[in-house]
Amino acid sequence: MATTTTLKLPEALKKRIAQLAESAGKTAHAWMVEALETQASAMEKRRDFVESALLARAEVAETGRVYKSEDVHAWFLARASGRKVPKPRSYKR
Repeated sequence: MATTTTLKLPEALKKRIAQLAESAGKTAHAWMVEALETQASAMEKRRDFVESALLARAEVAETGRVYKSEDVHAWFLARASGRKVPKPRSYKR
């Protein structure tokens, strides 16, 4: 269910949004909702990425297990070309 929120926009921004919305064939309301959804999704993805990176960093700190970048790159390239190859081996630093 949608709820109402009021935004106080500077006049110049309001005009820019109106022009952009019109050029996209949308109402200013629809354009702003889409912009907010896009921004919220981007921030959630960034948050999840940083969280994943911090967990990976903690795992490496705990286990000391890492991969050689050249082995990982070779594995990705082989997989991208459709070949089935074993995953690279990790090693303890």
